[in-house]
Amino acid sequence: MNNSEADWTFGGAWPYAPKWFDTPEGRLHYIDEGPRDGPPIVFVHGNPTWSYLYRRFIKAVTGWGFRAIAMDHLGFGRSDKPTRTDVYAIARHADRCEALLESLNLENATLVVQDWGGPIGLTWAARRPERVSGLFVLNTFFQRPVREVPLPTILRAFRTPVVGDLLVKGAHAFVKGFLFEAGLNDPARLTATDKAAYLAPHPDWSSRSGILAFPRQIPSGPNGPVSDFVAAEGAKLEAAFDNKPVKIVWPMKDVAFSVETLDGMWLKAFPHAKVTRVEDSGHFIQEDAHEIVIPELMDFIGGSNMHSGRPA
Repeated sequence: MNNSEADWTFGGAWPYAPKWFDTPEGRLHYIDEGPRDGPPIVFVHGNPTWSYLYRRFIKAVTGWGFRAIAMDHLGFGRSDKPTRTDVYAIARHADRCEALLESLNLENATLVVQDWGGPIGLTWAARRPERVSGLFVLNTFFQRPVREVPLPTILRAFRTPVVGDLLVKGAHAFVKGFLFEAGLNDPARLTATDKAAYLAPHPDWSSRSGILAFPRQIPSGPNGPVSDFVAAEGAKLEAAFDNKPVKIVWPMKDVAFSVETLDGMWLKAFPHAKVTRVEDSGHFIQEDAHEIVIPELMDFIGGSNMHSGRPA
């Protein structure tokens, strides 16, 4: 193993061999662990994280004999980081995610999504539902907002020209302020190693273009390109999964996605979904409440009838 790869193990916290997928806009990094014949569990992250967010989940599902696939969006993790903002449009993220997952020819997959990983990853399920047997949805959105969306002050600042660039690309405020502090119910959950792993992909101004592009695309209401995109793709998902297993695990202290998103949007779209509400978790529920979320996932993939045979 060369030094550049050794640096990315973070003392063994991320022991997975990198795999690469080429797209016209840049190279994507992903990991593919566990038995090739195990039912695939696909993990899709949001902003400003990368597949490291699912490190505990990957260990858990592969230990049960499942196959784990986790990708880094363009601009995140070990994937390339172009400075052109147009490559970070949500529809283009979704197209790249679909292309990567289609290249793996998956069957009987369970899709795990959170934050922007929802619109990006669920698009694949909406377009190729025959490949996906169940959805495990964490806090995200995939429906058109019904009214104006109130944004926290810090997100409004990130969306402001110049100010947002200085905060996100200069001060690295999305990672240091939101991921490390405001996005967690218990910031002490992140170790020094974890913080190093989240800081590593974005060492300088030019590497943070992808982080800034996401808050500037948050729908502020029913109209706009992202609202139109999730409305169209979300309608396909609703139709395709109205009789397939859907599990929702929702953090009740999320400053980004309110409980109204769960009750007023997700449960209207999927009234048959089973829901677990996690009281003491902030936005990054994979860090704040992994000891709750992972057993819920294991129950969903091992305890349902989606997969043949429960792993020992």
